[in-house]
Amino acid sequence: MNTIPIGVLVLLLVFLIVLSGCFSGSETALMSINRYRLRHQAKQGHRGAIRTAKLLERPDRLISLILLGNNFVNILASAIATIIALRLMGEAGIAVATGVLTLVILVFAEVTPKTLATRRTEQVAFMASAVYVPLMKAVYPLVLATNWMSGRILKLFKVDSATEEIEALSSDELRTVLNETTGMIPPRHREMLVNILDLSTVSVNDIMVPRNEITGLDLDDSWEDVKKNISESKHSRMLVYRDNIDQVEGFIYLRKMLDSLATGEYTRETLERIIREPYFIPDGTTLTVQLLNFQREKRRIGLVVDEYGDIQGLITIEDIVEEIVGEFDTDPHHGPEDIQAQDDGSFLAEGGAQIRALNKALNWELSSDGPKTLNGIVLEHFENFPPQGAMFNFNGHNITVLEVEENFVQRVRIEPKQDDDDFSAEQD
Repeated sequence: MNTIPIGVLVLLLVFLIVLSGCFSGSETALMSINRYRLRHQAKQGHRGAIRTAKLLERPDRLISLILLGNNFVNILASAIATIIALRLMGEAGIAVATGVLTLVILVFAEVTPKTLATRRTEQVAFMASAVYVPLMKAVYPLVLATNWMSGRILKLFKVDSATEEIEALSSDELRTVLNETTGMIPPRHREMLVNILDLSTVSVNDIMVPRNEITGLDLDDSWEDVKKNISESKHSRMLVYRDNIDQVEGFIYLRKMLDSLATGEYTRETLERIIREPYFIPDGTTLTVQLLNFQREKRRIGLVVDEYGDIQGLITIEDIVEEIVGEFDTDPHHGPEDIQAQDDGSFLAEGGAQIRALNKALNWELSSDGPKTLNGIVLEHFENFPPQGAMFNFNGHNITVLEVEENFVQRVRIEPKQDDDDFSAEQD
């Protein structure tokens, strides 16, 4: 070594530092590459992606290969730097060489290449894979030996090095990924995808038509009234019952009978023959499950019942679809009929207005963990039927009771959220 010219040693040292930077940068690129995008590219036949995916099937072996090369290069560079320092400065040069080489490796072989790798992850990873695949074959026994020794040490700490981590995204993580795809997916499409994920957190109770708002055909009515209800109905399907909704008979599909009604060929007996048996849905069923149930049962409408079998509401497949794509309405300024904006910024709302509908229509964040309607919120707060003019604060919104009839709060005034949350006036 003493016979090698210093110039050659310096060139060799520079080459080793560059090589160390390649190992460091490629390690960062390979470990931080987007695995899902990589799999997609590999399925599309991208050769670099296929090589990289193959290497990452066993990341422990890949890390061993990179660290073997990186440590060998760094140790050899340290030895050469020491020889150069001794020949130029004597023993005092050892300390100088240590300090200078540490700084050089930190800047040129660690920070700089790793920063570059994070900016050009795929390019660096694909180029590195072209080198590491044949290199892995060349030093495979050494890699296996290194992993074996590492595995024995990990077992001392009760860590199983052979356990493969399952790369699966939770719904919350997938929602975050979707929200960060700005510019890649149109905003409307992204919103629909997020809404699909939210179906698993929403139950049929949250979007059903409440029992008291269900309209249908009473078979005990006169035939003229029945025909009138059918011809004036805005729905394609109607609930059929006798006397009251608890005596439900089933559903009818109006499109199958309108032509017959127009020609006068329809009779009560014919109507009763086409009634399809009712379909019941347990309350609390998530929309994801119910959408699949509708598909499996070949149904489009069902009645939500509680644990005692009492009917709580009605839900259709269109209600679930609207949770994904939004309301089917051609007027963009059209809002829920039971919510009316006022000139002073407040809103008049029917007591039966659902909290979820308020949040969606007004972009509010009212809590819907408890009661699902404004009437339920008012009754829960006062623990009784409040008098007209009673006021209270709910989630920062001032609510005033405007009208109460018998056992139901008919109308309230609700104000936008105030900065001052100290308001808690209440009139008993």
